[in-house]
Amino acid sequence: MLSGDADDRAAPRSDESDAAPGGNDSRQVSTGLRPRRSRAFGLILVILAAAGGGAYGYTRLHQPEAKPKAAAPRPVPVTLGTVEQGAFALVSNGLGTVQAYNTVQVRTRVDGEIQQVAFREGQTVHKGDILVQVDPRPYQATLDQAKAKKEQDTANLNNAKADLVRYTGLGAYASRQQTETQTALVAQLTAQVASDQAAIDNATTQLGYATIRAPIDGVTGFRQVDIGNIVNSAGQTPIVTIAQVEPIFVVFTAPEDQLPAITAALRKGDVPVEAWSSDGLTKLADGKLALFNNQVDTATGTIRLKAVYENKTHALWPGLSVSTKMRVGIVADALTVPDNAIQHGPDGLFAFVVDDTDHAHQIALKAGRSDAGRTRILSGDLKPGARVITAGQYKVQDGSLVAAAQSSGAGQAGMPTRQVEAQR
Repeated sequence: MLSGDADDRAAPRSDESDAAPGGNDSRQVSTGLRPRRSRAFGLILVILAAAGGGAYGYTRLHQPEAKPKAAAPRPVPVTLGTVEQGAFALVSNGLGTVQAYNTVQVRTRVDGEIQQVAFREGQTVHKGDILVQVDPRPYQATLDQAKAKKEQDTANLNNAKADLVRYTGLGAYASRQQTETQTALVAQLTAQVASDQAAIDNATTQLGYATIRAPIDGVTGFRQVDIGNIVNSAGQTPIVTIAQVEPIFVVFTAPEDQLPAITAALRKGDVPVEAWSSDGLTKLADGKLALFNNQVDTATGTIRLKAVYENKTHALWPGLSVSTKMRVGIVADALTVPDNAIQHGPDGLFAFVVDDTDHAHQIALKAGRSDAGRTRILSGDLKPGARVITAGQYKVQDGSLVAAAQSSGAGQAGMPTRQVEAQR
């Protein structure tokens, strides 16, 4: 049995050995098919990848560009002011020139040599103060001569009167002719004595002219003569000019259409007129309107006015150019804005008003007079307390978002200390 079993076992082996060559062929066939399938599968993958890439590229190429998100508009930095309502002075602005209250050119009324100059240039003098002394000796001699002549004629007169008394006392013993002749002599000598007195008065006056005195209170100018100069009454060169500066005038002009308002204000009382520096920044003096000219200048359409000032501080000086502010009335309830808020456009005046959302809106308006940096609004959609732009309008349009500008100092003051130190 064992041998049978061995044979049986050997038989399959032989069969297997016979079938082995056929089995190797099938393995070779299956092995050759696998590479072909792998190459086909890879080719399919490449095609699919290329198709996917092309589709992606086409999609990306024809995809509409995404628009960037619009950035929020930045507010325009501006300076803001406020619309106010209250009392407003009606002020007429003008330009004027300071004029001395009185001006005197001091000249000599006698001839002679200057012996003394008793004033300093630019000195304040008073009426009667000695300015210049001309040599008085010739005029003193003339006065003495006139006095001597009067004494001589007075003695003759007294003698003639005594003779007339004697002739009259003789009565019938004196002839009528002698009496009448003596009476005529007395009258003649009386007239001569009166003439002598007139000569004395004239000589005294001439002697007084030798001492030149200030005719008014004022300030002296440049001296035109020196000690030792010969002056004469016929000369045209003044010794000095004196200008009275307390009080003092300012002559200025106003448009002719303001004349009714000025006249009405004068009827009610004094019309205040302030004098300011020519640039309008410094107030010099307070005065009042004294008068206006009796005719309007037809060439310029203006009228000349004169205001008077006490000028105790000498802030006003003759010849100085000033700007004037004449108040002709007061409006009790006026709407005003800062002067810089008023803008000029093609359609007239306007201002930018800022609403509660910090957006600017252009408002047309009509403006009136200006005073103390504010302008009266005659018409326009403005309300008290509204905010208006006073600086930075050139960057603003209707509807622009704005913000109040802060100074660099204020902004830096609000930084933390460490940040400020870091910047340093």
